[in-house]
Amino acid sequence: METVDLTYTALGVGMLLMLVPFYFLWKFRTGLLWAALVGTVRMTIQLLLIGFYLRFLFQWDNAWVNVLWMAAMAVIAAYTAVSRTNLRYGVLFMPVFIGFLVTALLVSLYFLCFVVRADDVFAARFFIPVAGVLFGNMLTVNIMAVNVYYSDLQREQDLYYYLLGNGATRFEATLPFLRSAVVKSFSPCVANMAVLGIVSFPGTMIGQILGGSVPEVAIKYQLMISVITVVASMLSLVITISLSARRTFDAFGCLRPVFRGEKANKR
Repeated sequence: METVDLTYTALGVGMLLMLVPFYFLWKFRTGLLWAALVGTVRMTIQLLLIGFYLRFLFQWDNAWVNVLWMAAMAVIAAYTAVSRTNLRYGVLFMPVFIGFLVTALLVSLYFLCFVVRADDVFAARFFIPVAGVLFGNMLTVNIMAVNVYYSDLQREQDLYYYLLGNGATRFEATLPFLRSAVVKSFSPCVANMAVLGIVSFPGTMIGQILGGSVPEVAIKYQLMISVITVVASMLSLVITISLSARRTFDAFGCLRPVFRGEKANKR
């Protein structure tokens, strides 16, 4: 099947569709029109630039450069995740960064080694796209989970200290908050998996089919991408919260200030 490319003229015609949401954002006086315009322009510029950059990255195809690129992606993703919470950078940045980088390396290497069986797992055409998919999903889940976990923990400190005072370990005392964070962050993932292929067709699969891939091949890759993104999201979340716990609790199990502007609690 021949690959179908889009000319820049066709791309411009397609972007005209954005006039529909822009109109209603203005009509309903939502106050989101400017943000939507800026977001669309940024998205377009960023994607076009990364397209040009990746073309050279693929041509260069150096394993060390590809790993460094993944590390750079982890830094940006970690910074974005922390900036979208009210948590202190010193508390959360390194745990999120390590969680993202370790998870992306482990899951992508497993996928490329044992599923795709690529001759060169660090080849840019394999390594970079898989890492990008993983980071995007890990970012969404981690932002929600970390927010829920620490917000609930701060709001329900009495419950935490009650459980701790009655002989529970720190893990047992924080388990209700971890459970709540996992449920709220993974419920959308579970719901999306349940309707995948019936109610919704993922963008990755549609992109492959429109680009010329055989539907059966596109579906098999989409199935595995859905699996590895869920696995990576869960693993990165566990690593992030486990590492951040070393910074958020003292030797006696007391919760340190984790939110920006928060003062230490005296107990």
